[in-house]
Amino acid sequence: MLKKLPVVLLALAVLLTACGPQGTPTLTSEEVQGTAISAAWSIVTLTAAAVPTATPTETPSPTLPPTLTSMPSPTLDLALATIAIPTSTASGDECWKPLVVSSGARMTRLRLQNETKGPVTLTIYLHKTPFGDCGYTGHTIGKGERVFVDYPQGCYDFSAFINDPKKPGKAFGGGSNTCSNNSDLWVVKIGTDIINLLSP
Repeated sequence: MLKKLPVVLLALAVLLTACGPQGTPTLTSEEVQGTAISAAWSIVTLTAAAVPTATPTETPSPTLPPTLTSMPSPTLDLALATIAIPTSTASGDECWKPLVVSSGARMTRLRLQNETKGPVTLTIYLHKTPFGDCGYTGHTIGKGERVFVDYPQGCYDFSAFINDPKKPGKAFGGGSNTCSNNSDLWVVKIGTDIINLLSP
């Protein structure tokens, strides 16, 4: 019996070695690359799913717009295009074009009021509205003159070149706080340094 003991121990050692812990399997470079790509796409998919979707705050109504009685031609001369450019625009802006009013636009009346000591060349830039209207128009307003125009409700930027022969200059105004939100008359007050939009 003692003679068989080394054989039994040897068999037991072989069995224990075969059932023991195994080495860590190595991945090929293709498997590592595939795992990394899969993880990256998972992150991109989860990030895209977490982004909130924009919902319009205003639903366009199917009502017909009022007749545009005093809307000037949307053409500008070269001097206006190079001097009186709204400060908030950037190259590639889809709204940097002459304004074309859509059939669903809600309109307001603007009184363009020149309070400078010379005629002005005014540019009004309309930021994109819920109806998709955006763009610019140009107006020439004499010294002390008041001009009435119909314009889509929305937020505006204003810029003017003041043609005062003694003291020419520029005036700007507008931004996210310069918006009309009803059909009442709004006053665009053009001063020597600043342009303000005032509610009635």
